[in-house]
Amino acid sequence: MIAFIDAHRAVHGGEPICRVLPIAPSTYHANAARRADPSKVPARSRSDAALSGAIRRVWDANFQVYGVRKVWRQLRREGLDVARCTVARLMKQMGLKGATRGKTVRTTISDRAASCPPCGGSGSGTEPRELADRVNRQFQAPRPNALWLADFTYVSTWQGFVYVAFVIDAFARRIVGWRVSRTAHADFVLDALEQALHDRRPAKGSGLIHHSDRGSQ
Repeated sequence: MIAFIDAHRAVHGGEPICRVLPIAPSTYHANAARRADPSKVPARSRSDAALSGAIRRVWDANFQVYGVRKVWRQLRREGLDVARCTVARLMKQMGLKGATRGKTVRTTISDRAASCPPCGGSGSGTEPRELADRVNRQFQAPRPNALWLADFTYVSTWQGFVYVAFVIDAFARRIVGWRVSRTAHADFVLDALEQALHDRRPAKGSGLIHHSDRGSQ
């Protein structure tokens, strides 16, 4: 936007362009003053510019494979007292990231060939896929044991990846059942549900809804 104003101000004037574009004239003039006199640049911007150069140097010197943690540690070894969150912010702004080891782990693998469970509408199981959702993406509950949300994810450990299945009570956002497994099979997801049922013992006919995604597990 600043470059556009610079390119057309000689013809239309700076302030008329600012009135059309979503930018205040004072903002444009302040930016122009900083470009003309670098000493007027805010201290944080000057610090970020210098630190960005150091981050780029460390990242390039290490074959562009260092992530935030390693870049931050290298800067600390060089005597630069910088916060890790600052390194993360600047690397994100510059589009720099480290190499990822191992293969990508997928948890939700939707089985399009499988039929939807009987839910929503009349409960006959004949409703369209987009209607087969009793909660309608509203993950809130007026009381305990009214809506449980189930999913599973993976966690990196020293021994490799493990999968963690969990069931959350939407009323208190509390985990009421969970299980850990080395493989993403259906049984360990069901075990988490069994634990929740055993611990909370919801009454029959209470209207409890158990919601999960369309993963094959």
